[in-house]
Amino acid sequence: MEPHTFRAVLLLLYGAALRVSEALSLNLADVNLEEAVIVIRDTKFYKTRLVPLGNDLNDVMTKYAKRRKRDGHSQSNDAPFFVTRLGARISSRLLRCAFHRLRTHSDVRRKGGPRCQPRLHDLRHTAAVHRLTAWYREGKDVQRLLPLLSTFLGHVDIASTQLYLTMTPELLHEASQRFAQYVFGEVSHG
Repeated sequence: MEPHTFRAVLLLLYGAALRVSEALSLNLADVNLEEAVIVIRDTKFYKTRLVPLGNDLNDVMTKYAKRRKRDGHSQSNDAPFFVTRLGARISSRLLRCAFHRLRTHSDVRRKGGPRCQPRLHDLRHTAAVHRLTAWYREGKDVQRLLPLLSTFLGHVDIASTQLYLTMTPELLHEASQRFAQYVFGEVSHG
């Protein structure tokens, strides 16, 4: 896998909060960069959903798609979007190995031994927590928006989404501030 491909996959996993299998299963027909949307087909719960891409992420995917085309990879609708140097679909094993090498090279690790180390799937969890934290900072009605986050992630219910929402210092701070505003004064939700 080439570095520019690895970078694009990692940014899509975080930026669109995708499962690894969802990103690697994308075909060219599933990626509409003009409309800044991707189609996730037959997901973990046998559903299909549309995932919008923000401007920055869409720019990254557009640059990747142009380079992919310039490198001579298939432009057929059923061709994989993310490809190896030889044009094959990126396997989850290849991606996980590359992520492990990146983690080791960057000396990114957590306490608790090998089983507790950061995983590719943690990018999805991090994206969900960052979205929730941003909503708190923006003064949004988080309870009203939580079902939207659940739909965006492709979950069947809010309980599944809540499992993703690990309390971080930033999230705790924002939630505490919201609670204090609620107790000591009016809160307006945007």
